[in-house]
Amino acid sequence: MSKAMAAQPASPLSRFWYKWRFHINILLVLIPLGFMPKYFADVALFRGTSGLGERTVGEFPVGPWSITLAEFRAAPPELDGPAGYMKTFTGALCKECIGQVKATYLRIGKPRSLRAAGGIFFGSAYRMGATVPLPNRTKPDAELWITMEGWDGSVHQAAVPLEQASPSTVAWLQKQQGGKP
Repeated sequence: MSKAMAAQPASPLSRFWYKWRFHINILLVLIPLGFMPKYFADVALFRGTSGLGERTVGEFPVGPWSITLAEFRAAPPELDGPAGYMKTFTGALCKECIGQVKATYLRIGKPRSLRAAGGIFFGSAYRMGATVPLPNRTKPDAELWITMEGWDGSVHQAAVPLEQASPSTVAWLQKQQGGKP
């Protein structure tokens, strides 16, 4: 006598997969395509093809030199772990002052000395970036200080109101303080 083996019924998951496998695979290709515009916008921002940043603040004279300043992202500051909240700015030196400027710094609040000048700009003179920490007691009427050091040893400073440099940061600061000016 031979035992006939009965076929096991297919599981519901197996039936679902065999019925819809082509449609699911098409979705796996189409879903990433939906994120492509954001990806290409970010690539253009990081490469500099869309400008210095999302929001250009303007050109500011700092002693005999000048710098074009921009917010890298026109958004509130981001929490960076134990370092606290940080805001990123980009800048470009004027063509005449590229060979004369040794270093450029950015800080919220007036620096006490060159040693405390703030975050240093890095990158080429045509597209530099600096990340600035926001002190806990920053007020919405604070100023963003630009410090430039020349190869000849001269140091020049300029202040930009934070309201002009980053309105989103000022709005965030007011929200953090509970709407108090």
